[in-house]
Amino acid sequence: MFDSSLAIALLFGTFFVFIIARVPITFALAGSTAITMLYVHVPLMSLVQQMSKSINSFSLMAIPFFILAGEIMCVGGISDRLLAFANALVGRFRGGLSHVNIVASMFFGGISGSAVADVSSLGSVEIPMMVKAGYTPEFSTAVTVTGACQGVLIPPSHNMIIYSLAAGGVSVGALFLGGFIPGVLLGCCLLVVSIYMSIKHKYPKGRAVGLKEFITTTKDALLALGTALIIFFGTALGFFTATESAAIACIYAFIVSFFIYRELKLKMIPGVLMNTVKTIAMVFSLIAAAGAFGWMMAFLKVPALITQGVLSISDNPVIILLAMNVLLLFLGAVMDMAPLIVIMTPILLPVATACGMSPVQFGVMLIYNLAIGLCTPPVGSALFVGCGISKMSLERVGKTMLPMYAAMLIGLMLVTFVPQLSMGLPTMMGAVK
Repeated sequence: MFDSSLAIALLFGTFFVFIIARVPITFALAGSTAITMLYVHVPLMSLVQQMSKSINSFSLMAIPFFILAGEIMCVGGISDRLLAFANALVGRFRGGLSHVNIVASMFFGGISGSAVADVSSLGSVEIPMMVKAGYTPEFSTAVTVTGACQGVLIPPSHNMIIYSLAAGGVSVGALFLGGFIPGVLLGCCLLVVSIYMSIKHKYPKGRAVGLKEFITTTKDALLALGTALIIFFGTALGFFTATESAAIACIYAFIVSFFIYRELKLKMIPGVLMNTVKTIAMVFSLIAAAGAFGWMMAFLKVPALITQGVLSISDNPVIILLAMNVLLLFLGAVMDMAPLIVIMTPILLPVATACGMSPVQFGVMLIYNLAIGLCTPPVGSALFVGCGISKMSLERVGKTMLPMYAAMLIGLMLVTFVPQLSMGLPTMMGAVK
């Protein structure tokens, strides 16, 4: 026999000790799970079994294909054409490059599905370009980092696939459709702040693009946008599963980059594959370790205890949903997205459904919360990459980002309390009843 309260304290206590000691989160999750298993007399072989079980899912096959497609686009000229298209759309206004940054992230994030990929690829071009044009380095970094967070909401998002698995099989197509409008809403909120700050600080206007150049740029970008259209409409209309659409997107991206744009060279392919494998290894190890950690929580009945605790706070759904958002925002600031999705979904989904929220809307709300965490210190991966590119301190960039945080929180409240934003499109397309 064992003391369940002590076991729960041991599980979370050792995990946070590991985090404070800067142990990589995969090893922190696995290590705290192993220590707790020893205390409760569960064979350590169960750790290996649960880690293997967590990644033994056909649905997860879509993630490597999405990552590969994103890597091909980064080096194949697609990101450059999306940037040019965004510039043709909004570059002429005051603060034009900041608007271009956000709109380009909307396009590119909707193809790669990764905020970090967006920051590392587009940011390496956009941040120096903005600084050279007269924008401050901290503002340039802040716009790039927050704009990149659209990528985890606008389809295809491999985080939506992870949530679908953790939630017990929620339709990936419905989640893709559900995340589209909130992702665009996030971009619009950031555009409003960008316009305000550009006027306040008198940032320069961009070059106006003539009609002929606009048409040429648009034609050039249509092929780049084709990847997103294949994934979005193919999945939403039921032509492909998420995995099939991801595989087709890889083939399409390769054909466009190699044969049409001719910027992807044979000598680049080993590097593309190596980067893909590194990212896949990181993502899947996180999912595996988080799955074992989640199993240990279920064994100790932590989800049921937290559900009871949250519901005991109030019988008002508004208060409960606000409490859930505060919890997710805090956790998103100290943990990576993938393990949090796996861990928190079985805990909070029953609470959300008890408040009358659809699993699709909850999934969008969860991902939105954790997207904010990507640009929030101390663990925001997108923020770290952006600061690394601009060589700016977290403190200076974080201070500049305060108005953008406010805009993101306004969008989060709308997604939480206006179900039509995340449920309207899936319902209209017949993805949910």
